[in-house]
Amino acid sequence: MPTSTVTRPDDGTVAFTVTLHAKPGREAEFLDLLTPVLDAMRHEPGFINAVLHRSPDDPTLFMLYETWADLDELVRVQIPRAYRQAYIAALPDLLRQERGVTLWQPMRGDFAIDRSGG
Repeated sequence: MPTSTVTRPDDGTVAFTVTLHAKPGREAEFLDLLTPVLDAMRHEPGFINAVLHRSPDDPTLFMLYETWADLDELVRVQIPRAYRQAYIAALPDLLRQERGVTLWQPMRGDFAIDRSGG
């Protein structure tokens, strides 16, 4: 399959990995709160992408990868958005440990090109 490469200069774009350890038996509740947040985020002007992962070895371990156009705008405008508040408020009860958040500077992205028209 053909691929595309996107090289990003230092344009302010930021990426995060967020590690989330749900309490056993609370995974569905966690996902029920996270899903509408992801659905709403994609419509924000500074949003680039997000990918949610689940560990194949631990069904309670999730990793979220997010890319945003601007860190300051994300912190000042996006994180306080109303659609995030129920999710953020529930995390202490749903997680067995605090979120692990790591900031990254995107340098290059390689993606398959969808030639099916879909």
